[in-house]
Amino acid sequence: MAANTFGELFRVTTFGESHGPAMGCVIDGCPAGLELSVNDIEAELARRRPGAAYGSRDESDKPEILSGVFEGKTLGSPIAIIVRNENQNSKDYEELKDIYRPGHADFTWDAKFGFRDYRGGGRSSGRETLCRVAAGAVAKKLLSLKGIKINACADINGSIEEARSDNDSIGGIVSCQISGLSAGLGEPVFDKLDARLAAAILSIGACKGIEFGAGFAASQMKGSENNDLPANEGGFQYATNNAGGILGGISTGQDIVFKAAFKPTPSIGKKQKAYDKDGNIREIEIKGRHDVCIVPRVVVVVEAMAALVLADSLLLSYSSKK
Repeated sequence: MAANTFGELFRVTTFGESHGPAMGCVIDGCPAGLELSVNDIEAELARRRPGAAYGSRDESDKPEILSGVFEGKTLGSPIAIIVRNENQNSKDYEELKDIYRPGHADFTWDAKFGFRDYRGGGRSSGRETLCRVAAGAVAKKLLSLKGIKINACADINGSIEEARSDNDSIGGIVSCQISGLSAGLGEPVFDKLDARLAAAILSIGACKGIEFGAGFAASQMKGSENNDLPANEGGFQYATNNAGGILGGISTGQDIVFKAAFKPTPSIGKKQKAYDKDGNIREIEIKGRHDVCIVPRVVVVVEAMAALVLADSLLLSYSSKK
């Protein structure tokens, strides 16, 4: 596996499996002198934890900073953070070890590697996102020095209680707004800011689509409708933001706005048909603890991935001009 590291200057490597001893990340490239504590990371991880409404495995998610911080400030050296797994029930997956669960990465993982950790999906589990959130907490601290804020919210497509009572699940949309960003951030041609944000958000396991600004609706507009025109004299203020704060892959100085679509949780209590490793069709009933809807929990993950992109882009921008 060669794709566990994200970023160029602000680089994050995540590690660990859903039912292994621990999960975590190593952040390399964070400047020295940034104030950082365990509380900063724990506060973000707490936003990712499930509430009673979602029904998923609940962990304490207490982070430990192993390196890169001294007397409350970053040293400029790699920052290693781990979160120990304490509440995994691997026995829930024994009956499924030779079965490819519908909607999961079980089959594709086997097709690529020929071997997989069947306990909760291993590395492809949604639990991997806690590593991103931990790293994102550090990135957010760095961005805050520049007055950059990232805020996301969830729009759920249906009733969680109805889905739960029917042993089913639902998906939804996460909207994100990035404010305080100056114009000029982004690396064309192949590292456009929107392209990098899209890659980051789509790397979240359940994400199936993303749009910026007017998004797909722009395809039905005329140029005179889609163009963002000046609002008044004396500054670069616009009446609309159909571009979503990015033009030519570079930030315009307006808020960056995007929406990301997330599919329903594939692990549901309904009986389903699935293939086993020999190609036989089996009827299965997935047991264990699974979210009825992951969308409220993924809000902080979206923010984290956006923060990682922006922190990296910010450091890259320092070499763009005098």
